[in-house]
Amino acid sequence: MNVFTIWLVLVVAWNFGYPEASPLEDVIVAIILSLFSNILKKYFKL
Repeated sequence: MNVFTIWLVLVVAWNFGYPEASPLEDVIVAIILSLFSNILKKYFKL
């Protein structure tokens, strides 16, 4: 599975799972998920 697809699914899940989150929380979670996707890329060597 494409790492971008995993990242996108997690971002969508966050946005629908926590609609009351502030914009700052959304940005922080997106950054954390981006770092996670970079780790996945290195682990899977994509």
